[in-house]
Amino acid sequence: MNQQKIGKLLRELRKEKGMTQEQLAEHFHVSSRTVSRWETGNNMPDLSLLIELADFYDVDIREIIDGERRTVKMDNETKETLKKAAEYAEEESKHRKERIRHFVTFSAFGFWLALLLFRDTDKGMLNGLVPPEICAIIMDFACGFMIAALSIYALQCLGVLEKIYKWKTSKFKKAK
Repeated sequence: MNQQKIGKLLRELRKEKGMTQEQLAEHFHVSSRTVSRWETGNNMPDLSLLIELADFYDVDIREIIDGERRTVKMDNETKETLKKAAEYAEEESKHRKERIRHFVTFSAFGFWLALLLFRDTDKGMLNGLVPPEICAIIMDFACGFMIAALSIYALQCLGVLEKIYKWKTSKFKKAK
């Protein structure tokens, strides 16, 4: 797949529509910088956006992927398959994000529970039933777990985890 070739075709298609990069970016709810990166071949649109771009430009998605025009139109079955694949990828991404939210929620709950039960004050030591050394160990563990959860959540918000997942799956495919 030649990204520069794809970018050149995307630029041609946009110009045929008489649109600026800003107008196209607004239509697809992305930044004009993102459109510029597509057209220079530095970046590629997601699969779901490729399908939308093909529909918008009224071209076969294979034309965009190949970076050149064809005269044969894509049949509806292929288009539906690609749409389902894009929907599946989106659902999988939502599921990963939901698991991370559950992990962070569980971590926060555990942290606050540990804070209430095992902090260094008399109120937090279960009325003196648990030795202070064990309370300190439990609090250290709870704090470390919460820091890990917040770090994972921050990586998710920044999109780093999605990039790692894509890299991991591409490496796995190449290994086969």
